[in-house]
Amino acid sequence: MSSDFSLDRRSAVPAVIGNPADFLIIGGLSGSAKDVGSLTNESPNVYLLGGAMGAAVTMGLGLALAQPTRRVLVVSGDGEFLMNSGSLATVAYMKPANLSLLCVDNGCYGETGNQVSATSRSTDLELIARGSGIDHACTVQTGSEFAAASKLLRHPDGPSFVLLRVNNGPPPDYRRNFDAVETKAAFRRNCL
Repeated sequence: MSSDFSLDRRSAVPAVIGNPADFLIIGGLSGSAKDVGSLTNESPNVYLLGGAMGAAVTMGLGLALAQPTRRVLVVSGDGEFLMNSGSLATVAYMKPANLSLLCVDNGCYGETGNQVSATSRSTDLELIARGSGIDHACTVQTGSEFAAASKLLRHPDGPSFVLLRVNNGPPPDYRRNFDAVETKAAFRRNCL
């Protein structure tokens, strides 16, 4: 397993996502919520989680099953994927064609103080996704891989999984809206 964490998340995440309007987006905690929030300014097709570590993938799965004609993207960090790696097996078993997962992997737990995570040493989340049964998966470590990863997120026969290896630099400086009632209502209206 390579330990190359040289990409800057502030440019890599937008490059891999491309046009965020292509998706209903569930953003995980902390850094990934800031990645998505700064890219979309929390438009109505985006729902950012707060205080629900490990829930992004299962929430995205439920959304993909409930909205089969819309493309769903979950953007979360390596800590959340490690915490709830069993959800990858459920995604593979349910096999929603419209679900894509983007793991922003900086090799540490950004939410709790940047302690080193297992992905910086021995654990490969792409292999876990593939081993769970998600056939459309890749790891991105260089800018030359952005276009292929963006295309994989839009693969018509999902689910798909993209592991984006980034350095431990700060996420975008973004102040998100923590009004859960307001953000839920806007997202719900967009889904309906």
